[in-house]
Amino acid sequence: MKVLVVGGAGYIGSHVCKALLKAGYQVRIFDNLSTGLKENILSGVEFIDGDILNQSQIKAALTDCEAVIHLAAFKAAGESMIYPEKYSVNNLVGTINLLNAISASPIRKIIFSSSAAVYGEPKYLPMDEQHPTEPVSYYGFTKLEIERFLSWYDQLKNLKFAALRYFNAVGYDSEGELKGLEKNPANLLPIVMEVAQGTRPYLEIYGDDYDTKDGTCIRDYVHVDDLAIGHVKALQYLIDNNVSLTVNLGTEQGLSVKEIINEAEKQLGRQLATKISPRRAGDPAAVYANSSKAKELLGWEAKFSDISNVIKTTLNAYGIK
Repeated sequence: MKVLVVGGAGYIGSHVCKALLKAGYQVRIFDNLSTGLKENILSGVEFIDGDILNQSQIKAALTDCEAVIHLAAFKAAGESMIYPEKYSVNNLVGTINLLNAISASPIRKIIFSSSAAVYGEPKYLPMDEQHPTEPVSYYGFTKLEIERFLSWYDQLKNLKFAALRYFNAVGYDSEGELKGLEKNPANLLPIVMEVAQGTRPYLEIYGDDYDTKDGTCIRDYVHVDDLAIGHVKALQYLIDNNVSLTVNLGTEQGLSVKEIINEAEKQLGRQLATKISPRRAGDPAAVYANSSKAKELLGWEAKFSDISNVIKTTLNAYGIK
């Protein structure tokens, strides 16, 4: 079976492509390289330089594929609150273009990279799929709207989907083959790496007075290798059952900002410069998943996401000793 991976040259997409190849699928990447990297494209993978805003390019890329994995989205929550137009066009209009092209093709299976951002502020922990969906960022809103599009296309066009709600994606290829770094990352771990490299003077910790074990925010950090395997398992589920599903992909455990920093310092053998800053608006004290549905339906659970492996694989990708 040939799978079209839209956004397959990106950080998560490249790891998904590797997992698909390992599972015996043929892989075609469709990516405009706005955030993806050519160095992330593995041998044996077909590449088409194209954009989801171009319907004719999408149509051509779908030829002779039997399933689609959709990872082409802008994902900076803060930026989405400043430039909603950018997120409307790429995330929403681009996805509608993709869904319409798929509807006109024989393909009836799609895996969508959704996000825990669809939930918004935690009403309870751990967060399961029944948690209220009240996004607090426009980015989260676009992910939730796409899930709704998918539900309608399932009803009206029999397009079966798996919406995978990731928590915080971290780490790099545990085998060290994929090392293409994210462009302009804004997440904690890349910033830790930049401080370790000396390209950033210090790491800002936004609040150390939360009601948590060490006063800093707690998040559910799931290794990108585990996320990649989740896509393969979700595709197999659609092939076997022909029924749509929506599941969380998380570790079911929280790590604090200080725990991440402490493990990085331990592996580096030196301290990193930090600065305590005021809390950021909208940052909850803790967010972590209930992933029991993914375990039950997909046989998936995080196996690469222990903090030691997360830090080790990230240091390796950044070439930091």
